[in-house]
Amino acid sequence: MNRNRARLLSIPYVIWVIGFTVIPIIFIIGRAVTDENGSLTAANLLAIFDPIHRKALYLSLALAFISTLICILLAFPVAVILRGSRFRKKSIILFVLILPMWMNFILRILAIQMLISNNGLINHVLEMASLPALRLINTPGAIVLGMVYDYLPYMMLPVLNSVLAIPEDVIEAAKDLGANRKEVLSRIILPLSLSGIGSGITMVFVPSMTEFVIANILGGGKLQLLGNVIEQEFTTSMNWNLGSGLSVTLMVFVLITSIIFGRSNESGTRAAGLPI
Repeated sequence: MNRNRARLLSIPYVIWVIGFTVIPIIFIIGRAVTDENGSLTAANLLAIFDPIHRKALYLSLALAFISTLICILLAFPVAVILRGSRFRKKSIILFVLILPMWMNFILRILAIQMLISNNGLINHVLEMASLPALRLINTPGAIVLGMVYDYLPYMMLPVLNSVLAIPEDVIEAAKDLGANRKEVLSRIILPLSLSGIGSGITMVFVPSMTEFVIANILGGGKLQLLGNVIEQEFTTSMNWNLGSGLSVTLMVFVLITSIIFGRSNESGTRAAGLPI
């Protein structure tokens, strides 16, 4: 009876997944393996090896990797500090960390644009201090800044949850056995938080790889990520077959990367002698 009820309750979700996930993916794959005349072809998939598309892929990979690494370097120390702090209302600090997520995505990026533009607040302050202005906008650094600002909460939440979930008895036992703070951090806290870090990597790296809005606003359209190329093929060139081919290639690449990250996280957990 309970199984039948569970199946009945799952029907809306199954309909949603089929209608808005499975069918669109099938449509995109169908476009990717056909040309304008409907004939089968692999040219759209192999277009990723063109110099322009390959350069965009490498740039997307590099910026996504840098953004993810920065998010880890910011999230993990904050999580450790929050765990060791005596402030009881950690939920308040967590609320402050995720507060920017309540604001519209475009507004957040436009706020960054106002700060780092040539006539923005940062250069205005430097001018008042008689210092030379900085060229921040329309650079890879500006895109990385936008990605980190936008996706940092997605790294912070799983890392913080995994660090806070570590039993205090484990930490005290390590200290009783003579472990210092460095050893506790490297041999206890870090291995036990690998699952949260792995989840954060997936939640940051994958959308960073497919990002194009941040590149358009903070990059000024001068830096072409693969997401920008795909977006232009669909909206400007109206070449849906090529855009679908690049989308499928990117989807496969992201899937492979996610599997690699998952296996690396699993291997690190096993190496630390921890249950998976």
